[in-house]
Amino acid sequence: MLRTGQQYRDSLRDGRQVWMNGERIPDVTVHPMLKPIVDIRARLYDMQHDPAHADILTYRSESGEPSSIPLKLPRTQADWQAKRVATDHVLNEIGGIVTRVGDETIGEMWSLFDGQDILNQVDPRFSANIRNHVEKAILTDPFHVSANTDPKGDRSKRPQDQDPDMLLHVVKETDAGIVVRGAKYETAAAYANQAFTKPTIANWGDAELSDYAVGFICDFGSPNLKFICRTGFAGRAPIEDYPLSNRFDEVECLVIFDDVLIPWENVLFYRHTKAATFIRATLHRYSAFAFVQRNLKLADMLIGAALFNARQTGLDKQQAVQEKLAQLACYREGINAHLTAAIVTAQESPGGLLMPNQSLLMTGRVFACSQLHEMMHIARELCGGQICVTPDVAAFRDPETAPWLKKFYSINENWEAEDRRKLLAFARDLLNSDYAGHRLTFQLFAQSPPFAHLAAVYRNFNWDEPLDFVRKSAGLNERVTGKAPLMKAAE
Repeated sequence: MLRTGQQYRDSLRDGRQVWMNGERIPDVTVHPMLKPIVDIRARLYDMQHDPAHADILTYRSESGEPSSIPLKLPRTQADWQAKRVATDHVLNEIGGIVTRVGDETIGEMWSLFDGQDILNQVDPRFSANIRNHVEKAILTDPFHVSANTDPKGDRSKRPQDQDPDMLLHVVKETDAGIVVRGAKYETAAAYANQAFTKPTIANWGDAELSDYAVGFICDFGSPNLKFICRTGFAGRAPIEDYPLSNRFDEVECLVIFDDVLIPWENVLFYRHTKAATFIRATLHRYSAFAFVQRNLKLADMLIGAALFNARQTGLDKQQAVQEKLAQLACYREGINAHLTAAIVTAQESPGGLLMPNQSLLMTGRVFACSQLHEMMHIARELCGGQICVTPDVAAFRDPETAPWLKKFYSINENWEAEDRRKLLAFARDLLNSDYAGHRLTFQLFAQSPPFAHLAAVYRNFNWDEPLDFVRKSAGLNERVTGKAPLMKAAE
């Protein structure tokens, strides 16, 4: 049931209404700012059919059909190891990082799969729906993304006290399903097939029911959807000058739900705030793993760019340079350690799946995101000022200026001007370009803002062990545990 790249491209020609720069895009697969990332997603589909990659990216399902390893429900440590190997293989093969290609968002549905007991309390149909959609994802191999963030409006007011459309909500029920109105910011939506759409924050106070507490699978071919994209980075300058911007820009857009019908079979929860609260608290139980793993690959890119720049001039022999390189290595291995330990000490989930150790995974996410800007600055220092002053490729190829640039950018027989130009262009795009700044902000907020990252650590860390140790060491009364108030605060 694995799709091909062409089948994926064809699935996007469904009449969707997409805009960028004030112009309607008739076909996202050929638009110059969308085509590069569409081509990468199509290539990932084709790799699953290629004998050179199939053994790493696919497995045989219970029905005997070849299926995608990233979409497989994780039940064993071997499943997680296979997912990790598959992600590394894909990123190595394409030569860069893509953050929204499906395997890092499908895990959000697994979190709701774990919440079937809660869904059954609300409506048994919703429990069946999530099981069906998890199975459907395995069978049909869609490009599945995530929809979280609303425009929000004035956050000092309830949504009902301002334009209610600032937060996505249900406007009516029909025999066919619910009709929703509002908007969501979504990465990759313009060239994806579907999204798990849910509330971004709990805006319902103490209410048990709310029209804003709704979660569903949105088919992006649905009528009355509109996609308003930000300007892409691809095509602004030659690929030789900006090799990352031109290949790996994952365009975000504001998705407008203009009275969109969501069939009942696609509704995963509705009105019951308990279900909405559960999914917000557990949303990244699985998906954080792939997200953090991509930060590991970004750390490798920082190290590689910095180390090449240091070695080409012999600066890697200086102790001060080695110390900064060691800081980058500590950052990289810190992420690696959290991911490795999260699998080794994985825990059984309420739904019978195997989830990475939640405390280690969530602390790993904080570690990776909170230090990224510092690591990028260290890499800038090690690369030196030439990444911001080097002329563009056209100057290296112009007959009048090329000889001068060849003279001053050649270092030795191993580092000629063209290789040095390529490295500096790569480092500039990784660290200094519009794309680099965008990615830094994206990594900070892509799964949730920093305070939510820390809240996830608070909910999942085992506070009892340090409390028990201090209670015994200080000779405190056994009744003094602190468990009750701590649990209350966590809730």
